[in-house]
Amino acid sequence: MTAKINKLTHFDAIIIGGGACGLMCAVQAGFLGKRTLVLEKNDKPGAKILISGGGRCNYTNLYATPQQFISQNEHFCKSTLSQWTVEDTISFFETYGIVGKEKTLGQLFPESDKARDVVKVFTDLCDDLDQEIICNADVKGVEKVEDSFIVSVEIDGITEDILVSKVVIASGGLPIPKMGATDFGLRTARKFELKINDTAPALVPLTITGKDQPWFEQLSGNSIFCRVWNDRASFEENILFTHWGLSGPAILQISSYWRPGEYIYIDLLPNQNIAELIQQEREANGKKMLLAYLAGLYTRKFAEALSDRLPVEKNLASLTKADIENINSLIHEFKVKPAGDKGYDKAEVMRGGVSTDELSSKTLEAKKVRGLYFGGECVDVTGWLGGYNFQWAWASGFVIAGSL
Repeated sequence: MTAKINKLTHFDAIIIGGGACGLMCAVQAGFLGKRTLVLEKNDKPGAKILISGGGRCNYTNLYATPQQFISQNEHFCKSTLSQWTVEDTISFFETYGIVGKEKTLGQLFPESDKARDVVKVFTDLCDDLDQEIICNADVKGVEKVEDSFIVSVEIDGITEDILVSKVVIASGGLPIPKMGATDFGLRTARKFELKINDTAPALVPLTITGKDQPWFEQLSGNSIFCRVWNDRASFEENILFTHWGLSGPAILQISSYWRPGEYIYIDLLPNQNIAELIQQEREANGKKMLLAYLAGLYTRKFAEALSDRLPVEKNLASLTKADIENINSLIHEFKVKPAGDKGYDKAEVMRGGVSTDELSSKTLEAKKVRGLYFGGECVDVTGWLGGYNFQWAWASGFVIAGSL
């Protein structure tokens, strides 16, 4: 990882980006007898791997299928995900000492809970397979010259041009600029006149502003298991109230399917019927106040927050049919219109990217530019929260390597 450009010999490909896709591509290329150079902008490879899952790295999901991925072409990812399956990911990491443990909903983490163990697998293999990784490498541009490419890169203040026959763009998306995220992949695609599908933050908290903000702000820190949905998708996981809006797994999930100006709906008591529960309770204890009853279902703070929307001062026996209908509607179809999202600083991934129309589904090579490949987050394939995006990254790195 300290090699100098002028001391480097021939490479079969240059991989721009030393994240999940780039590292897997380098290793798999090495297994096939190809030599690659990974150019990483950060001071160490796998920067986003290291911070993922709170430093624990949710490296795949046991239940990953093409259905958990968003793209303008919902079928595109099928070929890649079938060439490198979840079982392949699990077997690969077990071979190199990482045994997975399931947390929730199929999310697989290393038993050690250390993301650095995942990165070490790749750096060790790159050393063993003679794959070069250069960090603090700022790639300035990629030019096509006949059947080859010139990659211009600045290292230690010196800019060098490297001639290579194949280039892999695995430079990620726009989220978390402080981790070195840039639009390099998108800029390169545009330079070669490849179509870009509209990009936006995904798996991102949603904001509430205006007259509704104080209501959400007072509940900051409250977490509730819910079903969150719109007309595109539905998720059952926790939501988290914050001083600026809503977060938590269910909100992050629905954010990928939400568009500005739209509503989302929240069932605050999924898989149960609040009207039936109140009827059962009023028969046993009709004198109980609605506030006390709701405080038993949720927190006292949340029950009190509902006081301006529900007749919490009434006891259960005195609730009218209209009261029950109002309670039922609020609890099972809580309607929220987010003002926006927290942007790329807080987003887990980017939605959109290089159009799949421009790429071979079998190899991820650009159809118009032979020898140029795009993988990982910069492609218009976005997974759910919970290890899906890593599975896409590993799979796309593997598929590209097979074509180098």
